[in-house]
Amino acid sequence: MGDREDFLDWFQTTWQAAERALHDGDAGPRFATWSEHPPVTLFGAWIDANGPDGVRDVFRGLARSFSHPTASRVELIAADVSGDLAYTVHREITSTRVNGQPRDYVLRVTQVYRREDGEWKVVHRHGDEQRTLVDGGP
Repeated sequence: MGDREDFLDWFQTTWQAAERALHDGDAGPRFATWSEHPPVTLFGAWIDANGPDGVRDVFRGLARSFSHPTASRVELIAADVSGDLAYTVHREITSTRVNGQPRDYVLRVTQVYRREDGEWKVVHRHGDEQRTLVDGGP
């Protein structure tokens, strides 16, 4: 396998399993997929953070708010690898509970990854909630 195929295998297994765990209240697997070496940035759909400690604090809070996921799907739009850097552009389609209330949403996400000691780690995430157009307007 080449670098791109290895990266996509990791993304479709390890990374996606960590996302499912987060939506079921467990941030531990997500911690394992994120770098602990600055720079690390998060422009989240709901909360932003800078630096490994700030990012972990956000993930702990999200894990406390999420529970009972019923659906989790990722639509990969684009991905590539160049040396020790990679990126993905994807949609995350999720049905879960947020603070006990059922919630369905789609996030549009761009992530940047860095290979550290042979393992892929997320170093930047930008996500926003996809809005649908009504009557042709924004």
